[in-house]
Amino acid sequence: MAKLNRADLRDQAQGFGLLSDPTRLGILSLLAKGPKNVTSLCKGLSLKQPTVSHHLGLLRMGRLVNGLRRGKAVVYTTDKANLKALASALAKLMPK
Repeated sequence: MAKLNRADLRDQAQGFGLLSDPTRLGILSLLAKGPKNVTSLCKGLSLKQPTVSHHLGLLRMGRLVNGLRRGKAVVYTTDKANLKALASALAKLMPK
């Protein structure tokens, strides 16, 4: 039996924890349709800017979204590689 890497497990647990919030899931769902700025996300979620910005900050720290400054605005996208890695980790938990 292969030994489990504690650092990998910790990273996966953090990623799964980030997905446990409805607001963060909503943000990821909207970003899956394409890049968006905070204003667009606020409208799509019917939430105020401080709330959306807070959750975006958590998603950025967890490397599930990326932000790119364009002029005065920041445009957000999903981090596909890290989301795929998290999905792969979840798939490994399924019995064969």
